[in-house]
Amino acid sequence: MFHKVLIANRGEIALRVINACRELGIRTVAVYSEADRNSLHVRFADEAICIGPPRLAESYLNVPAVISAAEIADVDAIHPGYGLLSENANFAEVCRASNVKFIGPPPEITRLMGEKDKARQAMKQAKVPILPGSDGVVASADEALDWARKVGYPVILKAKAGGGGRGMRIVRTPEELPNLFHAATTEAANAFGNGELYMEKFVENPRHIEFQVLADEHGNVSTLFERECSIQRRHQKLIEEAPSLQVTPKMREEISRTLCHCLKEIGYQNAGTVEFLMGEDRQLHFIEMNTRVQVEHPITEAITGVDIVKAQLLIASGVRLDKILPEKLEIRGHAIECRINAEHPVKFTPSAGKITAFNVPGGNGVRVDTALYAEGVVPPYYDSLIAKLIVHGHDRAEAMAKMERALSQFIVQGIETSIPLHQAIFQDPSFRAGEFDTKFMEKFLAERG
Repeated sequence: MFHKVLIANRGEIALRVINACRELGIRTVAVYSEADRNSLHVRFADEAICIGPPRLAESYLNVPAVISAAEIADVDAIHPGYGLLSENANFAEVCRASNVKFIGPPPEITRLMGEKDKARQAMKQAKVPILPGSDGVVASADEALDWARKVGYPVILKAKAGGGGRGMRIVRTPEELPNLFHAATTEAANAFGNGELYMEKFVENPRHIEFQVLADEHGNVSTLFERECSIQRRHQKLIEEAPSLQVTPKMREEISRTLCHCLKEIGYQNAGTVEFLMGEDRQLHFIEMNTRVQVEHPITEAITGVDIVKAQLLIASGVRLDKILPEKLEIRGHAIECRINAEHPVKFTPSAGKITAFNVPGGNGVRVDTALYAEGVVPPYYDSLIAKLIVHGHDRAEAMAKMERALSQFIVQGIETSIPLHQAIFQDPSFRAGEFDTKFMEKFLAERG
């Protein structure tokens, strides 16, 4: 087991990793920007090192600064959390060159899955169902037109190095394709430094379903079942559930078996999430893989009893999966997560400032992952996620009742939050009935004016 781990992240996920390390007897090193000097991850780590000014590029995304901190603190490994450097293959390579274990897949695998077009082809070769689309990068608008004719409209252009909805455009007619191709290329280049695009058939009103996987360094792979992530706004998830109401036991078994075979073949290691769309045909189609721990990992922990962050640490230290997972993995009840964001619940404008009052809900089956506290400050420089509210019940009905109760007892004053929005969603008849897709929020907000 590692002696000391540096957490190359901030906020609730940094605190989550610190907690897992502490329970495993591992010392921790926090890195922080000047804006996060008084953050809880700084307070609760065994050591803390300031790595720069508030701007991400000068602190949390500054690879030399992070590596220097790792060398100064003499750590064995780095846990990247999610976002920031977590899927940066170059960072993983620098860790390897610096003799520091990167807690995640090898850089070659991160790079393969990060190039979405290559990930599609790898999954296709392993007979994981994928959407019809281009064989790789589409080099020009004319080539995109040729592929669109083969695939059939509507199609969607996606950034090869993309994520979070950037560099994506839905194309419904040949006439609009050239302009949308140019717009997607420009946005992708600005967001990721890579303007290359690929194309897929666009699925109208799909459900977004993802499978959690764990893979050790000895060739063993396991899935921890699926999560439903269809409640999202502008491709940003708001509410997640596990398991999905739409995945049958047979479908779950078949997809899990295929994924395990595929990921073993490519040499995948550590935690990852394979994302699918489900169309009206109720079939799952691969869209991408995230080579890191997900924001919504706690709901999988709730229904399986597996601590995914501890599993990451154990896997990276060489432990086999059969020593980490229970002998028989089973789905236990139903779990729901609400992402609490520091933003106006109607206008969706960011909200930063000092927290004047703060109370988190508790009780059986209620968990809150946050790094906030009363008198703390939400800085304006970072992602708006400030807390994750997770509930677990015997079934979906009990989980929903717990979530409604917990939301009513979650108090954050001094800034605006998305809590009122979540409360309104839980009153919606379609949501309560489980009848929703990725277009749910568009309809929901339109109805509310």
